[in-house]
Amino acid sequence: MNKFLLEPKEMLLHKHHLNNKNYSKLYKESLLNNENFWKKIAKRISWYKNFNTVKDVSFKKEDLHISWFKEGTLNASVNCIDRHLQKRASQTALICEADEENQAEHISYKELYEEVCVLANALKDLGVKKGHKVTIYLPMIKEAVFAMLACARIGAVHSVIFGGFSSLAIAQRIKDCRSKFVITANEGQRGGKKIEYKNIVDEALKVKNVHVETVLVIKHKDVEVFIQNKRDIYYHDIKNKYEKVCEPAQMKAEDPLFILYTSGSTGKPKGILHTTGGYMVYASFTHEMIFDYKENDIYWCSADVGWITGHSYIVYGPLANGATSLIFAGMPTYPSPARFWKIVEEHKVNILYTAPTVLRTLMKEGDEYVKPYNLSSLRVLGSVGEPINPKTWLWYYKYIGKENCPIVDTWWQTETGGILISPQAYATKLKAGCASVPFFGIKPLLLDEHSKVLSDNEEGDLCINDSWPGQMRGIFGNKKRFYETYFKTHTNKYFSGDRAYRDKDGFYWIRGRVDDVMNISGHRISTAELESALVAHEDVAEAAVVSYSHAIKGEAIFAYVSLMKNITIKKDLKEELKSWVKEQIGSHAKPEIIQFSPALPKTRSGKIMRRILREIANKNFENLGDISTLADSSVVENIITLYKKENL
Repeated sequence: MNKFLLEPKEMLLHKHHLNNKNYSKLYKESLLNNENFWKKIAKRISWYKNFNTVKDVSFKKEDLHISWFKEGTLNASVNCIDRHLQKRASQTALICEADEENQAEHISYKELYEEVCVLANALKDLGVKKGHKVTIYLPMIKEAVFAMLACARIGAVHSVIFGGFSSLAIAQRIKDCRSKFVITANEGQRGGKKIEYKNIVDEALKVKNVHVETVLVIKHKDVEVFIQNKRDIYYHDIKNKYEKVCEPAQMKAEDPLFILYTSGSTGKPKGILHTTGGYMVYASFTHEMIFDYKENDIYWCSADVGWITGHSYIVYGPLANGATSLIFAGMPTYPSPARFWKIVEEHKVNILYTAPTVLRTLMKEGDEYVKPYNLSSLRVLGSVGEPINPKTWLWYYKYIGKENCPIVDTWWQTETGGILISPQAYATKLKAGCASVPFFGIKPLLLDEHSKVLSDNEEGDLCINDSWPGQMRGIFGNKKRFYETYFKTHTNKYFSGDRAYRDKDGFYWIRGRVDDVMNISGHRISTAELESALVAHEDVAEAAVVSYSHAIKGEAIFAYVSLMKNITIKKDLKEELKSWVKEQIGSHAKPEIIQFSPALPKTRSGKIMRRILREIANKNFENLGDISTLADSSVVENIITLYKKENL
């Protein structure tokens, strides 16, 4: 949809951080005087020691390095808590909404300070030192935020794992980052269903070459779990012996802050490494400007801290800005589809940042769940995780924002640390479903397969021409993969792995991945990882997975499975394979549809033609493109026949 929509509340532009005129002026300045621009912006956070060098960057293979503000020293925890205490000690830092209704808890900045210091002291006493890796596997509870900030306070590197991952996936991540410390909960709950966090961790620690020395267990639910002597410790048993003051470690700007795993096209998750100084500058700056954050706003990002959105826009960005950040442990439809809107009304939320999948789910439930609630406190709406389709965008704009709130449809990645392309609230004209314009200091390029720069009204590989402070610093333990994944395809440019279209107005429309990574409900899932999991089942000989259009999820997973010879197809084999994937990776990776296929379409060199399978999954039977390179084109006809027969 290319129709312009007027900016909401146009007469109030002078009261906001940005308008169209000063956005354009600042954007030009950020490109023309890039280092001076970021030097000024870096003053927004507190430094122990100032820096001399703004940036030192090379994307070249023989000299790949990225650093920002490298002589500076700081502490992320101090920036999120300590520096606010004089003014905001009694202000709410966190509003914690439990899975159950009517169980919201308010944590002040003073309480946050004390909780973080106590946990930091406990970690130090248990042997965690600066540079050690700490794995965090927790529900969306206050202790998840405490744990991240406690690690940052003592200079430990946290690796947060999303609560939906299986024990095998957890083991893989613990092993890769060589973590010897784990923080988990005895049990959690989501959507009324219990999740046995500690038991899942116990299974992970049985995997070969996983060497964890200490497991700190948060007693979130009133249930007892297995406690292994000398390894497992209940936090509530030791908490009271630690002081509520903890001297923060002075970290160099380029010291690691966290490792966060994301799916890669090889099937092995990538440990994305972010450092302290540049990340804190970028997360806080983008949070304030893009969402037009103002003092005393109630800000709600509905993501999980297990993803980068939770890191940057629940914890580090908002808290660095002294915001009140709402965290939600439940599901948007539990105990009813009115839950989201009840939370907005109850807490008078001003800024709501959520995923298109959530919006499509709530839109499907009907407007009757929205109408009883007063949403007049909202003034900025945000979308994250995947492109938002125009129909959902318009529903969000009309029924939630009452045609009175700009929608910031944000494009960014785990690797970028913060938002790169997005409307700027109250400054950018809006197009439904469009990522829109670049943030300050970001110069996107569209390139063809020969790295030729494309013009407006063309589609190509989405690259970034220069570095920015929030950019990832590497893939943990694998510099070669870092270069080959992000800088080899287009020399001296950061390649996002996405394709995009730029219209005549210079607005960017994200078209999706160019590699074999699917974006399902905002979760990046590697086709290689999922196919490997399916083939690991004893009945499966081969598998190919693709994404297809889905009314609720936007994209869902379609798996084509070839079984071993002489295997009789059991009635419940498809459900068994879905459960198998859940066990191997997690419930978020389960295929929506499985089709058994005697053979898969391959080129003469043996490469599976996923392009053809994707078209079949989307019922585009007459638009399969060139199939002349297939070793056996009859395979395609057989798959289509089976598809129609099963009425998928």
